Amino acid sequence: MIPFEPKRPYQELGLVLRQELIENSYKVGDRLPPERDIAERLNVSRTVVREALIMLELENLVEVKKGSGVYIINIPNQPNSRENVISDDVGPFEMLQARQLLESNIAEFAATQVTPGDIVKMRAALTLERNEFVNGTKECTGDELFHLCIAEATQNSVLVEMLKQSWARREQSPMWQKLHTRIIDLDYREEWLEDHARILAAMQRKDSVEAKNAMWQHLENVKLRLLSLSDIDDPNFDGYLFNSNPVVSLGIDN
Repeated sequence: MIPFEPKRPYQELGLVLRQELIENSYKVGDRLPPERDIAERLNVSRTVVREALIMLELENLVEVKKGSGVYIINIPNQPNSRENVISDDVGPFEMLQARQLLESNIAEFAATQVTPGDIVKMRAALTLERNEFVNGTKECTGDELFHLCIAEATQNSVLVEMLKQSWARREQSPMWQKLHTRIIDLDYREEWLEDHARILAAMQRKDSVEAKNAMWQHLENVKLRLLSLSDIDDPNFDGYLFNSNPVVSLGIDN
């Protein structure tokens, strides 16, 4: 059996939880403690706990029952084996954090370089996104196109390629797809439309500070909404969302 060497925070936590499945006399059918309890006991964020549970779910060790909790369906043979690991995937919330850092700075620079033609393209992408939402389609072509238009407004091909790679990685991520299987209500997309409208308004004014802040806040909203919508604990449990600690100070001129 090839040892599993963790490289990401959720993988390290996943190995801890896997060890506990072996040592804590759990049985198939038992319910794991709520996410908040795991996060507090092991001093990690709920995003990392959520990602670690997705990892165990993909390995066919646990089953998620929305509104009820996480239940054990298999006990691993070894705590650090690669038994059913599908891929060395990036966690969806770690991925969002990377996007937040990248795209907020892209938006800041784009606002200084944007042309009237770029604004026309952004408006068209926003219209497409709005039509997809109104029609109830699951496709998010307009969403991706809007973000791409902002990157293209930088007039920097390297930044455009970096953005495309981050979106491609998301689409190819088993963990990202598994997270989204828990999300049924699509009304959250209306909130993201409003976020995009604020970003567009900052672009039209060529306000680089506001463009950066609006993009940062948009991706913060995405992160918090995905946490909320994909919550699997018993709704009667008095849970809470983690406190986000951005590494930049928003609203302060450079």
